[in-house]
Amino acid sequence: MQKEKVVSGQNTVLPDIVMQGVCTHNLKNISVRIPRNKFVVITGVSGSGKSSLAFDTLYAEGHRRYVESMSAYIRQFLERMPRPEIASIEGIAPAIAIEQKAIPKNPRSTVGTVSEIYDYLRLLFARIGKIYSADTNELVLKHTPEDVGWQVDFLEEGSRFFVGFPFPCHTTTSSHRCPVDEELKNLLQKGFFRLVYKDEILDINDEAVRKRVVDMDAEDVMQVIVLVDRFKAVHDEKTSSRVAQAAETSFNESSGYALLKVVGGKMFRFSDRLELNGVEYQEPTPQLFAFNSPLGACPECQGFGRVAGIDEDAVIPNKSLSLAEGAIACWNSEKYSRHRKKLLDIAAEVGIPVDRPYEKLSPVHKNMIWKGVHQKGYKGVSRFFAEIEKDAGYKMHLRVFLSRYRGYAACTACEGSRLKPEARCVKVSGKNIGEISKLNIADANDFFRNLDISPFDRKVAGALLLEIQKRLQYMLDVGLDYLTLDRLTHTLSGGEFQRINLSTSLGSPLVGAMYILDEPSIGLHQSDSARLIRLLKRLRDLGNTVVVVEHDREIIEAADEIIDLGPKAGKMGGKVVFHGVPGKILEKTGSLTADYLTGKKTIPVPFRRRNPDFSRCIEVHGAMQNNLKNIDVRFPLGVMTCVTGVSGSGKSTLVNDIVKKGIARAKENSSEKVGTHRSIIGAELVDGVEHVDQSPIGKSSRSNPATYLKVFDDIRQLFAQTRDARSRGWKPGYFSFNIPGGRCETCAGEGIVKIEMQFLADIEAVCEECGGKRYKSDTLEIRYKGLSIAEVLDLTVQEAMEFFSSEKSIRRKLAVLDDVGLGYIRLGQSSSTLSGGEAQRLKLSHFIAKSDTAHTLFIFDEPTTGLHFDDILKLINCFERLLEQGNSLLIIEHNPDIIKQADWIIDLGPGAGNKGGEIVVEGTPESICEYPASLTGKHLKPWLEEGGDEKQVTGNK
Repeated sequence: MQKEKVVSGQNTVLPDIVMQGVCTHNLKNISVRIPRNKFVVITGVSGSGKSSLAFDTLYAEGHRRYVESMSAYIRQFLERMPRPEIASIEGIAPAIAIEQKAIPKNPRSTVGTVSEIYDYLRLLFARIGKIYSADTNELVLKHTPEDVGWQVDFLEEGSRFFVGFPFPCHTTTSSHRCPVDEELKNLLQKGFFRLVYKDEILDINDEAVRKRVVDMDAEDVMQVIVLVDRFKAVHDEKTSSRVAQAAETSFNESSGYALLKVVGGKMFRFSDRLELNGVEYQEPTPQLFAFNSPLGACPECQGFGRVAGIDEDAVIPNKSLSLAEGAIACWNSEKYSRHRKKLLDIAAEVGIPVDRPYEKLSPVHKNMIWKGVHQKGYKGVSRFFAEIEKDAGYKMHLRVFLSRYRGYAACTACEGSRLKPEARCVKVSGKNIGEISKLNIADANDFFRNLDISPFDRKVAGALLLEIQKRLQYMLDVGLDYLTLDRLTHTLSGGEFQRINLSTSLGSPLVGAMYILDEPSIGLHQSDSARLIRLLKRLRDLGNTVVVVEHDREIIEAADEIIDLGPKAGKMGGKVVFHGVPGKILEKTGSLTADYLTGKKTIPVPFRRRNPDFSRCIEVHGAMQNNLKNIDVRFPLGVMTCVTGVSGSGKSTLVNDIVKKGIARAKENSSEKVGTHRSIIGAELVDGVEHVDQSPIGKSSRSNPATYLKVFDDIRQLFAQTRDARSRGWKPGYFSFNIPGGRCETCAGEGIVKIEMQFLADIEAVCEECGGKRYKSDTLEIRYKGLSIAEVLDLTVQEAMEFFSSEKSIRRKLAVLDDVGLGYIRLGQSSSTLSGGEAQRLKLSHFIAKSDTAHTLFIFDEPTTGLHFDDILKLINCFERLLEQGNSLLIIEHNPDIIKQADWIIDLGPGAGNKGGEIVVEGTPESICEYPASLTGKHLKPWLEEGGDEKQVTGNK
């Protein structure tokens, strides 16, 4: 009988989620019961079927059922997922997946837009934003008839005054100004018989008066008031009410204007438009604050915040130099040195210090350097490049010269806020939306908690403020307090982007739902794990079922239940090895997860470490990008170097934005913008830079391990050399499934055909013509050692090694795959079915198999993502192979199993954002642990002690 759970405080009985006969991908007809309202971790080696169970079965079925509950019309606009291979599933809840998504490369995508906080900010500013004059910073208000009535209270008792509106000035259908006599006729028809001119009342029923008005100059006509009513100032409610009625008539008749003229005194002007000092402002709407919309985007930069032009970082690459030392690089050549000399000559007269580093000059001095001092005959850097551009159209050498200094600079029109001036005039509590976007999450949270607004505005915006504060708090909870809301998403690390997705989903917490998360610990330092666990448990306590695919030891031990899949990967996995509470897994035999948790198996600490040789190293001087504090760093070559530190300390900025892009620019003349730094020394010591990540090896279903490693080229050559193939005149290309020839043309070599279903998910069916084998029947008649080309592609790597034992080239490439722990994958397996860890090791095997790979700097950004303890051991063996070939490794990592293998560690911090960006300590893992200020060292120490009693010594391996 199915077990049921009752949600506390509710009468609803929620059954457990029971799945039976799950055969998705490599899952072996398993049956699993997931308890409702529990925190469940699915773990196992890479490729054991975790994602197949969590996402391709559990989420896919929950999402599919939800979508199918909609009407056919709505379903065509929603993502449709195929029905998973499963016998039955009961008790499933609406599912929300938080997967590892690719970071958007769109330059309009920011932390604020991805987290949806900016959407609420736009609505907030449209509802309670106050408009301030761009010139005087005065508050711009729309007047009401009551405002005119209240003005009477400030007049002297008994004073006489008129209420009216300006003399009308309409245009005709041909856009000409309407004659004054026509305007007078219109006023008479409407019942307005009196005008006021310089306190004199004119009755336009009199023809002589009308002629006098017609003969007035245009300037005199502008001073004429159409009288609506006249009053004697009495401070009572009756007078105020009469004045308000007259003002309302004035507003209606004059398209929004009313005048109150005190006899012999001042004129008061009122408008029910947003107008001040003759400038009319736009009514705030959410679209006005959208930089992705033409209604709100800055017209100069189109909402990007940056414009193409001269890049200051390229013109002044080393900002620690002074003007006298040649800080302005483009003027250091003999040809343009006269401009530098002119600047130095006039510097003393205008007060520019020539011996002070450029980075320490004031904004006023920098403005003079760039804009020029024209009265002294100095043109400035900007005008220098403008003159070069004039002649660059027909002179090649000038175009080449300009290309060195081109880039993207902050838009001067909007100052990087991306918005048009009208949007920047709207403020809440003294800040416009662009200024709030420049705040980091922690400061933004403080700003909204201490918001200085009226009780009325607080009531209007109560729900919006609650949503904004809730989302900001979730961002703080996942450790992203240092990010600014205007930070571009393509500059984030993978872990940061994953946690933004997590906080966005948690920002709208549901009850009774099923949250499925893919490694939420990515990018988190060990010191932040407890915070994440509290967040997941809070989600569970709301009444949700939380299912997490995870390998982190702390999260596994904190779960209510563990589902361990295995025992190995691929076709040797797909079974439930253990299902129960964490305490019971320690007693389980045959589980790799249990072996590592109990310590039966460990990742050993290296007995000897390589000695870093700092005579051969990459040196970065003055790294200042994002939060880096002008640091100098040395990366030794020929060893494994780990860059560690808390999330947001500057690791990705240093390694990816400065080291990787800087060396790429030096070696390959790359046009990618390099992070701000003074100099990089030693780029000539490496042959190139390779960034190895976990992205799929190919986007096409045709991509597979055999084609990626070029093994398939050799295999096709063997088939083309057979007697039958030669007799038919078939070349190696005939055995390719990517081009017409021997492939099945019905499925174009895919092996499957896609059938489009209008309201349902597209169906992929095995091709009836070739039976999923990709080739024509006559192609399959050609056999090598008794196997057809399709049967060879269906072999596992280990089977293929034995089959091609006499072919050294093929066997050597396949042996590398087996060495990195991928002996179980099939040669023709689609790369899209590989896990992130498998794709990463496949890329590594590609480099290991290349005989000419040496003196290359390999960069890894959190390579242990998605890897089980056993997979990490295989990854470390791959690292050893690369080092033995004479390569260098630079790794960003939080996992202690990798950090303890390093020969050299650079620990950044001490905190995140503005509190980070400095080198806390450098050294071997053992020396890092002895430094009390290092959080990494504190968490690493117990892992080094697990390595046994053998004393760690430094030396060459």
